[in-house]
Amino acid sequence: MKEEKKSEKVHGVFETISKEYDKANDRISLGFQRKWKGMLVQKLLEETEKQGRVLDVCCGTGDISIWIAKKRNDLNIVGLDFSSSMLREAEKKSRGLSNILWKEGDAMALPFEEHSFSAACISFGLRNTADYETVLREMKRVLKEDGILYCLDSFVPDNRWIRPCYQMYFKYMMPFLGGGKKHYQEYFWLYESTQQFLRKQELLLLYQKLGLRELKVYSKMYGACVLIQGKRNKYRRKGYERGKV
Repeated sequence: MKEEKKSEKVHGVFETISKEYDKANDRISLGFQRKWKGMLVQKLLEETEKQGRVLDVCCGTGDISIWIAKKRNDLNIVGLDFSSSMLREAEKKSRGLSNILWKEGDAMALPFEEHSFSAACISFGLRNTADYETVLREMKRVLKEDGILYCLDSFVPDNRWIRPCYQMYFKYMMPFLGGGKKHYQEYFWLYESTQQFLRKQELLLLYQKLGLRELKVYSKMYGACVLIQGKRNKYRRKGYERGKV
C-alpha cells in the first residue's frame, strides 16, 4: 500500500473508532493489553533519568502517557498523534495532570529539536505508519545521548503451532469483538496491519541499521506481543547532519 493511501486509511480508522477505542482494546486482547503496556511502562520508569522528558509517539487516547505521568510526576511527557479525535479522548482522561502535553503531529516528521528527549516510545502504533524506518529514525533523532527507544507491538507469532490459532482469532473473531457490525471494517484493518507488519527479527535488524545499541527483547504470548528497546548511539561531535545520527 502506498504511503499516502495508508496514512489516509489509518487516519480515517482512528478518527472513527476513538470513542470506543479503549473498551474495544480490552475486549480484543482479552484484557492482556494492560499487562503488555504495563511491561513497557515499568521498563521506561526504571530506566529514565530524573526530571527527564518522554515522547509517546502515536499515543492514541493516551494510556501510556497518562500511566507514566501518574507514576512519576518528575517526568514531562509529550503525547503525539495525528488523530485529533484520539487526542480529544486523551485530554478528557488526563484532566488534573500537569506534566503531560498533547500534540497533534506526524510520526514521520516529528516537530521537535534533536536530542530533546530522554526516552521515546511507540505502543501498537508502528505497524500503522506508512514508513517504519522513517518513524524510528525520527524517534532516534530526538533522543538525547544514551536515550532509549521503545517499541511495543503485535507480531505474527514465532511458534508454528500457535500461528494458525492466532490467525483465526485475529481474522474472524477480533473484528467482531472490537467493532461489532458497526465498525467491523475498521477492526479488520488491525488484522491486515499486523499481517503486513515486519517480523520480530526484521524489526531488530532495523534497530541495528539505525545504530541503536544494547538491544533488549521481551516477548509475550508466544511472540504475539513483543517489546524491543535500544539505546541511542553517542553523538558525532563534528559534521552532525539532521536525521543521519
